[in-house]
Amino acid sequence: MLIGIIANTTKEKVFDVVSSFLVKLKKNNINYILTKSLFEEQGKLRTDQNKNFAADDIEIYKESDIIISIGGDGTMLATAYNAQFYDKPVLGVNLGKLGFLAEVNIEQMDKVISDLKNGNFKIEERMLITAIAEGYKSEKFFAINDIVIDKGGWPKMIELTIRIDDEYVTTLSADGLIIATPTGSTGYSISVGGPIVSPKTDVITIAPISPHSLTVRPLVLPGNQVISIKADSLHTAIQVNCDGQRSYSFQPPMEIKIKKSDRPLKLIHTSVTTYFETLRNKLMWGIDLRNKRKQ
Repeated sequence: MLIGIIANTTKEKVFDVVSSFLVKLKKNNINYILTKSLFEEQGKLRTDQNKNFAADDIEIYKESDIIISIGGDGTMLATAYNAQFYDKPVLGVNLGKLGFLAEVNIEQMDKVISDLKNGNFKIEERMLITAIAEGYKSEKFFAINDIVIDKGGWPKMIELTIRIDDEYVTTLSADGLIIATPTGSTGYSISVGGPIVSPKTDVITIAPISPHSLTVRPLVLPGNQVISIKADSLHTAIQVNCDGQRSYSFQPPMEIKIKKSDRPLKLIHTSVTTYFETLRNKLMWGIDLRNKRKQ
C-alpha cells in the first residue's frame, strides 16, 4: 500500500503533525509519498525520508493507493476534487475548526493507521454533481458539496427560473440558489434551512438563499434528474461557485444545467467514527442541551 499525503502548510503545527504521522507510518512499514509543497518545506519536517517526496502534486494522485488529507474541510474538499479524477479514495485528518468531512482527529492517528494496515476500513462512494453553462465556452464544473448561483457583488436580488427535466418549476427573486449533494447538505445548504440528507441517498437538493417569498422552500429531487437554472440580473455578472473554492462569473442572462456526475467520490471510513456520531458531536444534531447534567 502506498499512501499519498497532502497537507495544508498554512495550518499551525502542521509540520509537527505530519512528522509524527510519518514516524508512525515508518514503524508500521507503510510506504508513503508527500506533496511538492511539503518538499519545499522539508526543513520543517522531522524525517530522513526525503526520497519519498513527489516530483509534482499530480504524481500523488496517480501513484497513491490511498490519499490522506491533513488540514480542515477546505483542504479535504480540494484534495477530494483532484482525487476523483483519478478514482482514488481519500481520508481526511482534521486540523481545522469543524472537520465534518475531515472527520478523523490527530489524536486518533494510531487507530487509523492500524485500521489501514489491517484493512479494517470501507470505501464509501459519494455523489458528485457536474454542470455546464449553456452558450459559454467554459470548463465543465464539478462539485462535492454544492454549486451556488448568486448575485455576486450586486446589492439587489436576482431572478432565478428553475426547470427540472425541461419542466417549468418556478421563477423567484432571491440572493441565489444552492444546489447540493447529500455530502453538501451539512455545508452551506444547512445554513439557509436546507435539509440534512444521508450521504447514502441518491438525491440532489435545491435551497434558495434569502428568497423574497414566504412560500419558497428547499426542494429534494431524485439524483437522475437534470436541473436547469436561468439567472438574470440588472448587474453585469452572475456568480457561480463550486464548493466555495472555484468561482466563475457570467454575463446575464445565463443558464446552467446541473446533474449527477457519472463518476463518484470515494471516501475512506475507518472504525473511528460514524456519520451520525459526527452529526451529534460536530453539529450538535438532536442534542437537547437542557438535559445536559452540570459537571
